[in-house]
Amino acid sequence: MFQMKSVEMVHWDYWQRLTVPLDAQIVTIIGPNGSGKTTLLDALRTLLAIKCSGKRDYKRYVRNNREPFAYLRGVVDNPRRLDGGLYPTPFFPLTAPEVTLVCRIKKQGGDWVRHYAVLEGDAPLEALEASAQWLGVHEYRRRLEAAGLTAAVGEVLALEQGDTDKLTEYSPRQLLDLVFQVFGDKDVLVNYQRAGEEQKATESELSALSAQLEQQSVRVEAMRLRADRHLEWRRLQDSIRVLQDEALPVLAWLDTRGELAERWQGYRVSLSALGKARDEQRGTLALMATLNEAERSAQAARDSAEARRGAVQQAFMAARDAVKEVEGRLKERDRLQALADSAYGDDAAALAGKLSTLRADAAALRDALRDRQERRRTLGERLSALEAGRARAPEDVRTMRAALDEAGIRHAMLSDLVEVTDPAWQGAVEALLRPSRHVVLLGDAADRRAAWAIGEKLRYRHFIVPDCEDAPRARAGSLAEVVRFAGPVPAWLSQQLNRVARVEDAREGAGVDGDWITRDGYYRERRGARHIGVPAHDYAFGEAARQASQTALSQQLTVLNREILDAEARHAELQREAASLAEYLGGMDAIRMLDARAEEFAALDAQLAGLREEAARQGALLAEAGADKDAAEARFADARLAHDRVCQREHESLTRIDQRGAEVALARRQIRRLTADARQWQGKLPEGACTPERVAELEERFESAAEARHEIAYLEERLAAGDWETDPTVLELRNKLADDMAQLEGERSRREGELVRASTLTDDARGAYINKLKATVRAYGRNVKRLGELAGIGVEVELPQLSNDDTVLAQAGLVLRFDFDHKGMTGMNDGEGSGGQQVMKSLILLIGLMMDEANPSGFVFIDEPFAHLDIFNIDRVAGFLKATEAQYLITTPNTHNINIFAPSDLTLATRKKRPGETWAPPILQARRRLDA
Repeated sequence: MFQMKSVEMVHWDYWQRLTVPLDAQIVTIIGPNGSGKTTLLDALRTLLAIKCSGKRDYKRYVRNNREPFAYLRGVVDNPRRLDGGLYPTPFFPLTAPEVTLVCRIKKQGGDWVRHYAVLEGDAPLEALEASAQWLGVHEYRRRLEAAGLTAAVGEVLALEQGDTDKLTEYSPRQLLDLVFQVFGDKDVLVNYQRAGEEQKATESELSALSAQLEQQSVRVEAMRLRADRHLEWRRLQDSIRVLQDEALPVLAWLDTRGELAERWQGYRVSLSALGKARDEQRGTLALMATLNEAERSAQAARDSAEARRGAVQQAFMAARDAVKEVEGRLKERDRLQALADSAYGDDAAALAGKLSTLRADAAALRDALRDRQERRRTLGERLSALEAGRARAPEDVRTMRAALDEAGIRHAMLSDLVEVTDPAWQGAVEALLRPSRHVVLLGDAADRRAAWAIGEKLRYRHFIVPDCEDAPRARAGSLAEVVRFAGPVPAWLSQQLNRVARVEDAREGAGVDGDWITRDGYYRERRGARHIGVPAHDYAFGEAARQASQTALSQQLTVLNREILDAEARHAELQREAASLAEYLGGMDAIRMLDARAEEFAALDAQLAGLREEAARQGALLAEAGADKDAAEARFADARLAHDRVCQREHESLTRIDQRGAEVALARRQIRRLTADARQWQGKLPEGACTPERVAELEERFESAAEARHEIAYLEERLAAGDWETDPTVLELRNKLADDMAQLEGERSRREGELVRASTLTDDARGAYINKLKATVRAYGRNVKRLGELAGIGVEVELPQLSNDDTVLAQAGLVLRFDFDHKGMTGMNDGEGSGGQQVMKSLILLIGLMMDEANPSGFVFIDEPFAHLDIFNIDRVAGFLKATEAQYLITTPNTHNINIFAPSDLTLATRKKRPGETWAPPILQARRRLDA
């Protein structure tokens, strides 16, 4: 007999694909209850075409994983027999040292069907379909019986868990019959009887009748095949009709209802999301209206503060001018007093030169004063434009825009579309976009030729871009994240802003892979790093740029006004001094003039103190009005920025509403379509097809309507591709030929009765074989005695009386007695032995069947043999197990003493399937290490 080397299981119970080695004399399978020990043994039993343990069968295991197929592949040895003979190996004509046994289980016609194959060598599963010759169960069992796995051995291998003591329940006759079956003698006796009958048939004079019967058999078989093809054709048509008229409408209706319920849930979720988006949009609109009103209020407050500052400034200028006028007139007194105090009679020529110099200095100062006044006018115009929300562009930009407007070309400047949402990064955006601030963006790409022609004519130095698009979503951490565009912009601009990362300083930027920029404009690109910052007064983008430019212009106007006032005072002083000197030279008497204007100068002194007090008061009011105006300007800027941000939120909320609305509309269309489909399929439902029993049957057979359609297509393909017999008369012809053949068979049976004389030869042959039977019984007796000695148990064998007589052979039995611990002989099942003793008796009887000296090896399944044994008996059983040449596959729970592992060369540990997982974990392996 052969021994197991390994077993591979695919979709067996909860194992997806698992290969387990069995190449050891004693293999111990350990694991908790329910972990798969018996499942592994049942896989081997199914592979050997014997029944599983208990009430289980192979269908139970392949249904658990819900897969349409399963494979069991076992590798066994194919040793050469010692006596050689016509069959030198168990699986002859296969002579390789190893043979592969395969069991394929798959669904066929709604039921699970087994097919087997025997291949030479260690053949992998992937090559089976191309090379395997599949066998039926009976043919496969015949092959295994020829290899030594007889039906009796199969009964022993199919013993259930905990039933290893069943052999002790055998009667002496049953035990003897089992011994003959295991050692092959039972088959020999049967074969002798069959040989006698065949000899009688071959020696008969029925050759002509046999030939006729053989011809008739050929015709019957041919007609049977035709009838089978006709029946299969009818079965396929009926199956297609049932599937199309009954199964498909029910399954399609159920699938459509399930999908409709799922879509309805999704529709409710989308509808809820749409309602939330609309609520958020209404809140945003309310906030936007509030902020818009706040912006208008802030703008009105700013305009009011500016008007008040202007009025106060005019009053201050008037008071200051009055002070200066009085001081100027008093300076005339001081001049006259100085002339009166000076020595009269100076050189007239020197005084004339001094007068000329004073007049030249006054003329030069007048020209410089005129330039400053022109510059003040220009700055005032720019400041007024900024305060009105307009920025004054360079001359070439104004000229270009005027030419485009004149040509009717819609356009916008890049600086008009860029708004910086984070003021802290205004400097970085200004620095990076400074070369592009005057880029012209065309409203219609079709105007490109005309716009380029104008740019060429005016030699416009900035880009004119015809192709613009909406800015994409900003990358997190990029400069584009703090920029908002009021319209479409060039794609290269969006890419540039998205490519540049924002960093706090160069140290942080050193760790960034790519371009980066700091807040004040230190920029790193592929060529290196440099500072490209822009002064605040030169900002060009957004509200922050306007405020920075306005502040810078205000500061410049303040300085320029101070310079103009000083220059005017100096010019007036020079003019007065020149006039006085000219008057002096004309011969006027300074003392006389002082005396004549004494009252005037006294009145001016008295007036000057009041005028100075009024100028100081107006200056304080001007400072207060300026502070109020600056605060109102800051509040207006904050309100405008907040309003812009809420406008962006409102735009985003509209986008979300559009998306949610599209989802709701799509869900509605799907629900309407599914509702129509469900009604259509419901109208096709046959009466009584939706009973719970019928629905459960269909759902167990088919997972969905698609699988039913696939089955229909498969059956229609078979029906179209097959060679079928459509004539129903073949059934009558088959029955007619079968009746004729039965009559011939009856005639031959009648004549065979005349050849009883051939039985004498068969009887003589059987008589000669009685000695072999006696030798078999003696060999089995020696085996059990030897095993008893190994286990420390006395065994007594009472050999049967065998003779060539049917009655004697039918009544013969094998009687065994056992002596445990020298307490006296006990029978096999007389009730005097303990549970552990019954197990040891059965092990001795079982293992003795495998100790055939003419046909050694073989394998045995022993399910929990140590269940009733103490430690001492476990060691004794382990010792005599190792002394045999058979292969043992032993199961045991993981609660026993570790002595159960003493005889094991290979230990397999099974594990339970974890909750929530589809497949059970693989079997763990532990092999005994052999010393060198």
